[in-house]
Amino acid sequence: MIVAGIDPGQKGGFATLDTDTLEARAWPMPLNGKEPDVARVIAQLRMDGVKAIAIEEVGSMPGQGVASTFQFGTGYGMLLGAVATSHMPHYRVRPQAWKKVVLAGTAKDKEAAIAFCRRAHPTLQLVPPRCRTPHDGMADAVAIAHWLARTLLGRAAA
Repeated sequence: MIVAGIDPGQKGGFATLDTDTLEARAWPMPLNGKEPDVARVIAQLRMDGVKAIAIEEVGSMPGQGVASTFQFGTGYGMLLGAVATSHMPHYRVRPQAWKKVVLAGTAKDKEAAIAFCRRAHPTLQLVPPRCRTPHDGMADAVAIAHWLARTLLGRAAA
């Protein structure tokens, strides 16, 4: 079964995980201007045969400006709407919940998610073209897909 994880935001990402073979694929969040290109995300998930989606449930953070918070919320709402209308089963998960399951025993930060991906999927490329460092949004998306496979679907995934 193929499941997906979505880390929303301009620096987010999305990923698929085959729970039978444990093969993972990940992409940076495609943008249309400053908003997520939800059509491209859903098209890729459909093309990969995704059967269930987990999207990180987010909110405003202290210190964020009003305009940036509104823009982030708009993009998040667009992703939620696209996922809802995709007719694929979908779940929202708080960051603390997926990190508790997937990153147990670690610092539960961006570096921990990258390290998890490197251990679980050593051949997965987390450095996008023209970049030098691993994309933490892609790593978070892979980890969110693992959370979905482990907790809601009861599949042992890495």
